[in-house]
Amino acid sequence: MAERQRRTPDDPSGPVVLRPLVDFLHTEAAGGVVLLAATVVALAWANSPFKDSYTELWHTELALTLGHHTLELDLQEWVNDGLMAIFFFVVGLEIKRELVEGELREPRRAAMPAIAAVGGMVLPALIYTAINRGGEGAAGWGIPMATDIAMAVGVLSLLGRRVAPSLKLFLLALAIVDDIGAIIVIALFYSGDIQLDALALAAGIVLVVGLVRRAGVRPIAVYVLLGVGLWLAIHESGLHATLAGVILGLMAPTRPIRQRRLIDENALTDLSSADAAHETMVLAKESVSVVEYLEHLLHPWTSFVILPIFALANAGIPLSSQALSDAASSPITYGVIAGLVVGKLVGVTLFTWLAARLRIGVLPVGARWRDVVGVATLAGIGFTVSIFVAGLAFDDTGLQNEAKVGILAASAIAAAAGSFLLFRAGDAPSAVADETVESSR
Repeated sequence: MAERQRRTPDDPSGPVVLRPLVDFLHTEAAGGVVLLAATVVALAWANSPFKDSYTELWHTELALTLGHHTLELDLQEWVNDGLMAIFFFVVGLEIKRELVEGELREPRRAAMPAIAAVGGMVLPALIYTAINRGGEGAAGWGIPMATDIAMAVGVLSLLGRRVAPSLKLFLLALAIVDDIGAIIVIALFYSGDIQLDALALAAGIVLVVGLVRRAGVRPIAVYVLLGVGLWLAIHESGLHATLAGVILGLMAPTRPIRQRRLIDENALTDLSSADAAHETMVLAKESVSVVEYLEHLLHPWTSFVILPIFALANAGIPLSSQALSDAASSPITYGVIAGLVVGKLVGVTLFTWLAARLRIGVLPVGARWRDVVGVATLAGIGFTVSIFVAGLAFDDTGLQNEAKVGILAASAIAAAAGSFLLFRAGDAPSAVADETVESSR
């Protein structure tokens, strides 16, 4: 953590990259592999002779009683509402970091991936709506809007030096803006009837969190208790409970408790005694921001534990001949595939071109338009959040399965096509993005 910035190893002359972002990209790449493995296990389990045990396990009821109040959910709901709140908390931390000190801090740098993300959300939703307008799948328009960061970055990382390092940052920034859009969509369109008393309680807890933070209270246990209270209040309010994680993530401070220039470097290496080692640990922890510390602490858990459990609980789709036949004739399936594969490709590419043409933003350094098309195709990998939204959009399990088949098929197509395009682009003569932008001026 002592090293704040460094240049990427693939391009020593390239853009300066925040060390936490480098760690984030490496974790995402490995996490994407684990997520894929969990998906395969879920599909195999749900279509094996033990498929009944899969259904029975994830529909096992688990109740939480507090005084006269009882919250009863099945295991799948605890994963989707509870564990995923931690995932969205990390998403909130990532958004906060990017807005304050990352790619989204500089308006001109942030404009390009932000505008590209808007195109990659609007067009897929429109395509899906055009296919499902007036049908039983109309509520699923939010499903193809999402890009899965873990899988998309994981696929991009497998291409190694064939992809300019700045493209990874472009895809990451695009996916983070995409996450912001998904959070807004979930809050506004996929929440239940609003209970004003519970919502007022949630607002009060948010105010308390702000006051406690301003008072300089440091013990994490205090914030954990407030976070649990906020989760319960939002859950009872009718909004989706995962929004509690996003709110707390956005409220985390981005400044370290102690300025690094005021810390004696010798004290950071003093391990001469147990007390000295403890002081070293405290100094190291307080020399980084709360956002950076929590992200470093929790991101491996979300990548290697929470998201794989989510995939295990939600990706177990029956692939019987009847289920596949239903999916093959379902406008929901076609809408999801068309939205993710075609909508993301056209939307991201078109809006990126418009931003460059209007001189609103700049292309990633070292990127060419063929690279942008490849990244836009990879943005069609919409696994995690797409499945999450499918569960919110449809109460009927059959409709959910049709959407999930479309998500899996679209993600596979997008991964294969995007990898092919970027692999081919890596063989072409290099031409830096600055020249491309200049020619468009």
